[in-house]
Amino acid sequence: MDINDKKTPADIDQIELTIVPTDEEADSAAEPSTKSEQEAEKAEEAIKDTIEKIKQTASEEDPRPSGQLNLRTILGGDLLTTQMVRSQIWLFIMIVAFSLVYVAFRYQCQQDMIKIDKLEERLRDAKFKALSASSTLTAKSRESHVLDILKQNKDSLLHQADQPPYIIEVPE
Repeated sequence: MDINDKKTPADIDQIELTIVPTDEEADSAAEPSTKSEQEAEKAEEAIKDTIEKIKQTASEEDPRPSGQLNLRTILGGDLLTTQMVRSQIWLFIMIVAFSLVYVAFRYQCQQDMIKIDKLEERLRDAKFKALSASSTLTAKSRESHVLDILKQNKDSLLHQADQPPYIIEVPE
């Protein structure tokens, strides 16, 4: 294993320490020495203490949040622990989905409102054109205007009656 690999508590239990003596230590190992044995024991104890400390501090879980919920825990990010995020993942997905649907519907509504405004403008223009044509037709079809046109046009066989109209009664 590489030194930079992260160790889990289970991996740390499996680590066996082997002390490889250097050349000088190998020569002196032939002679029983209490000093080197004591140093070796101290080194083993120090390594065991270090392993125990690593076991205590190494964990994959986030620390449990305190019972208090205040502004500092919310702004500090302590509220978003791994356990809380895992248990609420479907809520987060649902919130994101609803947000996307909301934005899409709002965009579609704005596009529809723009189209409605354009169509209302075209309708208003069409109504003004129809009103203008109607008033022109009304002005041209007045009796006085028709008579003026007939007087100006000399080849017309139509002329204004000199005698008033009379009613013919038919017996039944």
